[in-house]
Amino acid sequence: MAVAALSQEGSKPVAIWSAVLSMALCVAMLIASEFMPVSLLTPMAEGLRATEGQTGQAISISGLFAVAASMAITTAAGTLNRKWVLVAMTAFMLVSLILVAVAPNFAVLMLGRALLGICIGGFWALATAVIMRLVPEAEVPRALALMYGGQAIAAAFAAPIGSYLGGMFGWRVVFWALTPIVAVNLVWHVIALPSLPARQRQDFRTMFGLLKRPYFLRGILASMLSWGSAFTMFTYLRPFLEQVTDADVTTLSTLLLLLGCAGFVGTWGAGRFLSGSVAPLLKLPVLLMGGSTFGLLLLGGSVVAAGLFLAIWGAMNTAMSVIWMMWMSQNAGDAAEAAGSLMVAAIQVSILLGAVVGGLLLDGLSIFATFAGSVVLAAIGIAVIGDGRRLLKSK
Repeated sequence: MAVAALSQEGSKPVAIWSAVLSMALCVAMLIASEFMPVSLLTPMAEGLRATEGQTGQAISISGLFAVAASMAITTAAGTLNRKWVLVAMTAFMLVSLILVAVAPNFAVLMLGRALLGICIGGFWALATAVIMRLVPEAEVPRALALMYGGQAIAAAFAAPIGSYLGGMFGWRVVFWALTPIVAVNLVWHVIALPSLPARQRQDFRTMFGLLKRPYFLRGILASMLSWGSAFTMFTYLRPFLEQVTDADVTTLSTLLLLLGCAGFVGTWGAGRFLSGSVAPLLKLPVLLMGGSTFGLLLLGGSVVAAGLFLAIWGAMNTAMSVIWMMWMSQNAGDAAEAAGSLMVAAIQVSILLGAVVGGLLLDGLSIFATFAGSVVLAAIGIAVIGDGRRLLKSK
């Protein structure tokens, strides 16, 4: 690794784990910021005089701008040091949280969420490529799992704490509470991240070149279906739990906490057991997450059953990120930043469309239609992945 520190003998690269941890905290804040409206959907809709379906677009608008940022960042950043690009993205997140917290109307909320989208797209487009430079190759799975541990932390605590604090103090307080943590993370980035000079100037031709590789294009499509299925369901999880499971604020917070804590299991398992080819594991997350959503459709009226299915869903949600980013590092490592841009764009398009389609189904039909749509997308994703071997580059 070009950036990883060298041992005292000067020959063996050593992982810079403080920088990896700094990125893990940034991931936690990004996930918390991006999906906090899920746990606050009802009170935010009431406070802004909008429907729940419309307020769900607060997620889709950040996804829209994340797509644009992810596609442009590696080209627009040019030869800029990647350390300072990541610092700038974190600063954007801080400003976004302040805008959302003070938003007097739906338009300002959308502005803040759009700014967050730029941060999301920029950070994730570079994240895997940066991790590959911070640690030796053999440590990449562990480092990715550690970074995505931030996702598990956010999933475990952000939603239930957000739901609880939102119920007690109002949804704006929840967003204000995130700002000092992001400010600390900004300083940590400056201290912990080493200088990360651009290795080569990326352009759109590199991305188009990747898309001409059939295995990579199939992988992008499969990942889009996986995330699209996940967020058609997850964006509107709170209305389902309120309407079908009949969960009050305490039960809702408990179920969201269970879902999030299960994410630690998924992240740990992915980091512990992921080695060699990822082909056999590519369809596991969408298979179990789609099955859990189908289980909620059948048995979601039971709090116990809902908790069981959400635990499975939560574990696979965090594992899915690690598995697909390992797939990317193994099959597009020669153009890691360009591949990262395409992966982030694909995922964010899926999140955007999931939120839009799910919201339309919710407002036009019912919450059951939203969850059924998620199951259909999961089934298509499983069919595209197959045994996973057609998603791997030829040796």
